[in-house]
Amino acid sequence: MKKIEIDLNINETPYGVRVLPNDTLLEILRDKLDLTGSKEGCDEGVCGSCTVHMDGKPVRSCLTLGLEAQGKKIKTVEGFAHGDELSDLQQSFVDHGAVQCGFCTPGMLMAGDALLTNNPRPDEKTIRRALSGNICRCTGYAKIVEAVAHAGNPQDHCPDCQNNK
Repeated sequence: MKKIEIDLNINETPYGVRVLPNDTLLEILRDKLDLTGSKEGCDEGVCGSCTVHMDGKPVRSCLTLGLEAQGKKIKTVEGFAHGDELSDLQQSFVDHGAVQCGFCTPGMLMAGDALLTNNPRPDEKTIRRALSGNICRCTGYAKIVEAVAHAGNPQDHCPDCQNNK
């Protein structure tokens, strides 16, 4: 198969990359661009660990061809932090102990961010629904739900938290 040059916009940075027509966006991110935050879990679009945003919407990068990403704005978990400063959502995950092995964390962050962008004050049921396509094998999800809720509105969910903003 012949490689094709494509242009990608990932985390507001342009990339020119040579890919095979059947390379997935996940393969390109991890193997060609060394953006390893998105994980390969199931390789079937079920677990959510490979989730990225494409034009603001969560997609499974293991099921998305790289060619489909050309001309779209891609955001990966690497696009959350600003230098050494974590985003509010990332910091909330740390503060609430929502990270254990970390394998699901990128997908959970991407799903949480997509929710909070459209609904900054979601209730627990809405958060659970937004995270439902992401499998965590370590937790009972409670701390992840708390972290997303806190990031959306710290005063409602954690009045005694030292990180209220």
